[in-house]
Amino acid sequence: MQQSGNSMLWDAHGRAVLITGCDSGFGFHLAKRLDAMGFWVFAGCLLPKGEGAQLLAGTCSRRLKLIKLDVTKDDDVTQAKMFVQSNLPQKGLWAVVNNAGITDWAETEWNSVSDYYRLADVNLFGCIRTTIPFLPLIRSSKGRVVFMSSIFAFFNCLNMGSYSVSKRGMEAFADCLRVEMASFGVKVSLIQPGNFGPATNIVKEKTTQEIWDKLDENQQKMFNKEYIELANEYFSATCKEGLKDVNIVTDALVDALTSTKPKFRYLLVNRVDKVFFTMLPYLPTFLSDTIFSLSPMFSKRKMMLYSSGKI
Repeated sequence: MQQSGNSMLWDAHGRAVLITGCDSGFGFHLAKRLDAMGFWVFAGCLLPKGEGAQLLAGTCSRRLKLIKLDVTKDDDVTQAKMFVQSNLPQKGLWAVVNNAGITDWAETEWNSVSDYYRLADVNLFGCIRTTIPFLPLIRSSKGRVVFMSSIFAFFNCLNMGSYSVSKRGMEAFADCLRVEMASFGVKVSLIQPGNFGPATNIVKEKTTQEIWDKLDENQQKMFNKEYIELANEYFSATCKEGLKDVNIVTDALVDALTSTKPKFRYLLVNRVDKVFFTMLPYLPTFLSDTIFSLSPMFSKRKMMLYSSGKI
């Protein structure tokens, strides 16, 4: 065991970790970090022959194994479990890291039910679909289950409704699992990153016209094109201004996997935001809504609704 601060870290050798979403972003960097630490890594990739997966395989040791894993497909999960069971090192499967995720933004009314389902199928049901089959292996090692959540699991924000639904559901699943798994010595943690858009490139850019074309006639009258242009520019600019250091998240993931006393939740935002987001869950709803209404974007939105302005 190795000393790190006030926590004792488990020896990684002979222990395996399954990570979903390793094609890019946090999953990619975590897989490389754990491989360097001596873990056996089962790197779940949507496209195992893609550029990201092949780069990962080419820069890591033979302990890292690529697995085709689309978390929305039961067959992929079944095949992944069979492969993991057949290739486990001596100390078994130590952890499952539910990292795979997608995001999108839109006003609540701009989304169809299928839009909500698309995000939930990956961010929520993908976690459930992947976690449950591997629980017997995690119980045997008294290991870890880690979930990549978001501040939007508890922060109500303009245009993030469908994403928030998927992440809030994930946290409910993780919280219930944590209570149940404690009896078996298994620890469950949630990672809650803030805006890491530049570090992950997870955000899908959309044009104003693409958004406009999805709206029906009544919605176009309510949410005029000028407002959609403003919202699109604001969202794109906000994502580009996010944190760029992926190591902040990778360090938290490693701590959740190796510390003898991992946190239940890792809130990963800048220092100023940390004060606000730490207080937010304890504020009365009317007060948190009032604070939110003071934002410049909220005020502009209110002024522009029903506006007849055109681009």
